Amino acid sequence: MPSNRTLGIIPARAGSKRLPGKNTLPLGGMPLVGHVMKAAQNTAFLDRVVVSSDDPAVLSLAQAFNSNWPLPRPAELAEDQSLAIDYVRHALRTLKCQNEAPFDIVVIIQPTSPLTTAADIDATVHLLRRSRADSVVSVSLVPFDQHPAKWKVMEGDCLHPYLEEENGRMAEHQLPRVYTRNGAVYATRRHVIENGSILGNDCRGHLMPRERSIDINDRLDYEFAVFLYDRLRNEEK
Repeated sequence: MPSNRTLGIIPARAGSKRLPGKNTLPLGGMPLVGHVMKAAQNTAFLDRVVVSSDDPAVLSLAQAFNSNWPLPRPAELAEDQSLAIDYVRHALRTLKCQNEAPFDIVVIIQPTSPLTTAADIDATVHLLRRSRADSVVSVSLVPFDQHPAKWKVMEGDCLHPYLEEENGRMAEHQLPRVYTRNGAVYATRRHVIENGSILGNDCRGHLMPRERSIDINDRLDYEFAVFLYDRLRNEEK
């Protein structure tokens, strides 16, 4: 029986091109990355958390949350084309060199999804533990107007089906529900990482509500996140 010892990794590199300084932009009086740090701090299932970054400002914020959290990332692992598997391996290797006990599960918590809650993280890890799947990811329901059956390609100004004909299915109830990874939480077993992947063949989904499934990549995403955050905060009052 595996011990289920679980490592949380918050990856927050400095070099965003579309939204410079993204991880430290303010949201509700706190830097963006601070929201997922707070969520990670309040989880029940994470035995250890590290913030993997090449950004001194992010590492300083991590230090303020917990002196054991900052994990400086080498510049060669923080480039535009750097792969997630590389910073995960770096984190595991570094912690092993620091005589940390081995981890059975690795959880990636993305700072670009600042509305992720501790409950979302715990639910993802809990599903992985009880299902004994290879991996679990957070997902959200694809809105009806973005359903793959509605996707088109254009030849000139003529529309053609990209995947399939709609065949008259114009109402929401006529199409199957479709889900997409929302980019917030990825939980996977150690053997999947050792085999060179982030997600294994048996991958399950934890459904998050659409209003918390923002993934910030550009200025418009950020402005929408500010709107959603303010609305959620007002609803809680």
